[in-house]
Formats: sequence, C-alpha cells, structure tokens
Amino acid sequence: MGRQVSAHFYLDLENVVEPVVAGMGYELVDLQASNGGRLLRLFIDKPGGIGLEDCAAVSRQLSRVFEVEGVDYERLEVSSPGLDRPLRKASDFERFAGQKAELKMRTPGEGGRRKYVGVLRGAADGQVNLELDGKVVVLALEDMERAKLVPEL
Repeated sequence: MGRQVSAHFYLDLENVVEPVVAGMGYELVDLQASNGGRLLRLFIDKPGGIGLEDCAAVSRQLSRVFEVEGVDYERLEVSSPGLDRPLRKASDFERFAGQKAELKMRTPGEGGRRKYVGVLRGAADGQVNLELDGKVVVLALEDMERAKLVPEL
C-alpha cells in the first residue's frame, strides 16, 4: 500500500515550487504527486511556449531547492502543459479568451448538463463566460471540476 499524499503536502510543496518557478520567469500550471509523493510532476508555461531546455533548467533548480528544503522524492518530471493545457485560475480564462475549451462542472446546470465545449469569452467576479452556438453561458469558477483548452489542429 502506497503512502497517502495529504492536501497539506501539496500546499507545502506548492509553496516551495511556485516562487522558484516564478522567479525563473515561468508559470506553474499544475503540480501533481503520485506514488505517495515519490513521483513529482510539474507543468510549466511561459509566453511563446516551453522547450526542453526550459524543463531541464527548472528541473535542475528544483532538485537543488528540494535538497535544501528536505523534500523527499524519487523522481521529478517537468514538462509543458501541452496543447490541451488545463485551465485553473481566472487569469487562465482571460489569457486564453477566444480559444476553444472544454469545461466540466461538479453540479449539473440547465437541462442536467455538466460538460460544455465552446469558445472562452473571459472571466470576471468568479464567473467564466463561454460561448456556445452563438450564446454566452456564465459558469461559476468554484463549481468547475476541470477545464482545458481544446486544440484546433
């Protein structure tokens, strides 16, 4: 049986990782721990995108910081969020306004619908605006289970 990873562990880890990544000029998109915290996975981004050298630089820096901070892990993976980038903060919905996104809500909305795919039209006051078939739907950010960009290839 693997060790449980507590919410406290995530918060502590995020408090270590976020300032390091931001100080290097990157945005921390997501942080995941699995295998009882033995595998740490980070997704970083910056305007213009992420390359292999960006991931390597962040990995090297965090390895040093984790050693100093006493973070116990076996493997660290740093990568780009990819074309189907997750959207988490209100600023993400603003930044990617005009792009297609898929949103899944925790509780069903009109007609029992939980999944929405449409064009982002921004966010304000804890609400996300999504255009579906020419109409704008307003969805509560706090009720969002997950959201991601939908790549248009």
